Amino acid sequence: MNTRAGKLWGGLALAALLSFNTTATTFYVDANGTNPVSPYTDWSTAATNIQDAIDVSTNGDLVLVTNGVYATGGRSWYGSGTNRVTLTNAITLQSVNGPAVTWIVGNQVAGTGSALTNAARCVGMGSMGSGPVLSGFTLTNGEAGTGNYLNGGGVAFLNGINAGIVTNCVLVGNLATNSAGGGAYRCKLINCQITGNSALNGGGAYGCTLINCVVTSNTAAPGIGQPGGYGGGACNSTNFNCIISGNVAASRGGGTYGSTLINCTVVANSSSFQGGGVDESHAIQNCIVYCNAASFAPNINGGGAFTNCCTTPLPSFGAKNITNDPAFVDLVNGDFHLSSNSPCINAGNNAFVSGTNDFDGNPRIVGGTVDIGAYEYQTPASTLSYAWAQQYGLPTDGSADSTDTDGDGLNNWQEWKAGTVPTNAASVLQLASPTNSVSGMVVTWQSVSGITYYLQRSSDLAGGFSSLVSNRVGQAGSTRYTDTSATNAGPYFYRVGVQ
Repeated sequence: MNTRAGKLWGGLALAALLSFNTTATTFYVDANGTNPVSPYTDWSTAATNIQDAIDVSTNGDLVLVTNGVYATGGRSWYGSGTNRVTLTNAITLQSVNGPAVTWIVGNQVAGTGSALTNAARCVGMGSMGSGPVLSGFTLTNGEAGTGNYLNGGGVAFLNGINAGIVTNCVLVGNLATNSAGGGAYRCKLINCQITGNSALNGGGAYGCTLINCVVTSNTAAPGIGQPGGYGGGACNSTNFNCIISGNVAASRGGGTYGSTLINCTVVANSSSFQGGGVDESHAIQNCIVYCNAASFAPNINGGGAFTNCCTTPLPSFGAKNITNDPAFVDLVNGDFHLSSNSPCINAGNNAFVSGTNDFDGNPRIVGGTVDIGAYEYQTPASTLSYAWAQQYGLPTDGSADSTDTDGDGLNNWQEWKAGTVPTNAASVLQLASPTNSVSGMVVTWQSVSGITYYLQRSSDLAGGFSSLVSNRVGQAGSTRYTDTSATNAGPYFYRVGVQ
């Protein structure tokens, strides 16, 4: 775990943050300092308490924190319990050497109600303008205490317009026993590890946006006398390029509950009731949801449409999903990279891609089409969807890509894009002869349900074609369009294509 945190805390990330703040004032914090003198603008007079340096900063400033365990100080803010660190303005709070050696430690207490008075979450954030940035810390032993905001044991965005940004952090062993978001609440988390946290709902995160995060071994369990246990890994959150594994929900959604997932890998999560992988999801796109466990619906249950996903059984809503085994490199030992024969290679939808890199930081699209899951296979031999090629017994070494297997005039790559069958010459994208109607010329083409088409027309082939209609969703068998502007003798030439 620390190895990954160290990898994330590379020179590139540090340089980017520092260059962003070159015109701002920099304040320094050293837990082992011996001469703290406000305003703490050099290492020789560094604050020994993070909050002291924050309190003399203003919007746009940088607070640099060197190695140490920061387990003292704190304040309550906006009706919350105590925060070990409170960020109420748009500053960047950043460690020098990363989360492996820089810890913010909260305070967990036994009991409920008034017993939580002495509890302390690690970081509370809020801003009425640009959000604050927290980068390069381990947040641990935090607990959301008493007050109006009992959510977010590790870090919580408590008040303001823009959610706080948390980057390159490790959130481990935090609690929100009777509320939401054991690790994080209402934050944007980028390149973070969220592990071993617990909450009533959203053991790892609640109401957050997670980008390139590891969410593992978190728990959602009911509190004393309270219903709950929803979303072991994340609840009501949006997840991009994340690994979500080994999380547990006492009720529903071992991996996630009520969330959106794009290019995520959701594996080996469990729930006691239903939706071991995801439950009551919103959009699930380009995701692997496999090998999860629950008493009912072990992988997926309820919610919105699944599109270009690898899961089983086949979802009731959505399109272009596959049930094939994703063929991980090493499922048992938690290596969820794709093997060279994985059906998930080139099987996603580029329209859903939101970034240029995969979970490893490698190019997100290689071979022309995005893969399913958090990892992009970097050396595909074929430009075809591997799942599609395997379905028809075609090789995935690239030798079949440009071959017209059934002799219908379309090569296999074109057949894949058109959604036609490469081993059946009668399954082909082609126009039927146009027919006249009172309203105009009726153009019909052989089509496939769910494929999106465009139709073009020309009256002079030398002059090129112009668009008649685009984004036309095809019907099973054939699709028809009436060209109401074709009202004279013509001539009219038509062509149809796939978008």
